[in-house]
Amino acid sequence: MLLSHLPGVAGIIDIIVVWFVIYKIILLVRGTKAVQLLKGILIIVIVKLLSNFFDLKTIEWLVDQALTWGFLAFIIIFQPELRRALEQMGRGNIFGRKRSQAEKERLNLIGSIENAVAYMAKRRIGALISIERTTGLDDYVETGISMDANISEQLLINIFIPNTPLHDGAVIIQQNKIAAAAGYLPLSESPLISKSLGTRHRAAMGISEVTDALTVIVSEETGGISTTMDGEMQQELSVADLRHYLERTFEAPTKESFWKFPKRGRKK
Repeated sequence: MLLSHLPGVAGIIDIIVVWFVIYKIILLVRGTKAVQLLKGILIIVIVKLLSNFFDLKTIEWLVDQALTWGFLAFIIIFQPELRRALEQMGRGNIFGRKRSQAEKERLNLIGSIENAVAYMAKRRIGALISIERTTGLDDYVETGISMDANISEQLLINIFIPNTPLHDGAVIIQQNKIAAAAGYLPLSESPLISKSLGTRHRAAMGISEVTDALTVIVSEETGGISTTMDGEMQQELSVADLRHYLERTFEAPTKESFWKFPKRGRKK
C-alpha cells in the first residue's frame, strides 16, 4: 500500500527485480546451446519491430508465427537444460554456489592443469586439454568418452599416457569437471599455421576459431607447451607462463554482487 503512493520507488524496485531475474537466467544458460537460441530470438524480435515500423504485414505475420511456435520448440529442444534449472531451484542453488566453493574449484582447476602439464612436458607426453568458457562444448563432448569426473593432475596424466584407450583426442573440461576424454575437435584450415605443427595444434586452433574455449597443448615431439584462445596461439610457454595465463583467464570473482557480470578471459 505504501509503495502505491511512491510510483518512482515501485518502478525502480520492479526494474531491479526484472533485471536480477534476467541476469540469473543468463548465468543459467551460459555455456549451453540455449545461448545461440537466445541470440536467434533476439534477431527475430528485432525483425518484428522493424516490420511493424515499416508496415511489412507479411513479414510481421511470419515472425508472429515463429514466436508463437518457437516457445513450444524451445521447451522440447532444451528440456534437459530446463530440467536442470528446476532441479537447482529445488535445491536452492538457483542463485549460485558459495563464493568460497567457486574459488576452491578455480584453484583446483588451475593447479591440476599446471602440475599435469609440467609432468607431461618434461616426459614429452602429448596432451590436448580444452576448457569451456562461455560457449558450450556439448557437441564436442558427445564425440568423446563421457567421464563427468572431478579434475585432478593424476587423472589428467593417466588419460594421456601413451597406448592407453583414452590418450588420443582431447580432454574437455566443463564446469570444473572432466566432461569427456578422447574427444574430437575440428581441425583448423588456416594457412597461417606452421607446417611443423601437428594435429593437436591444428585441433586446438580449430576449436578456438569456433568457440571461446581455452585449449592447452603439450607437444609429443618437443614437450613444448602452447595455448589457443579466440583464434590466437601462444607457443613455447613455461609452466609459470601457463599458470599466469590460466589465472588471468579464469580470474577470481570480485565482490559477490549481481550488479556485475562475470568477466571473460583476457588475451595475453
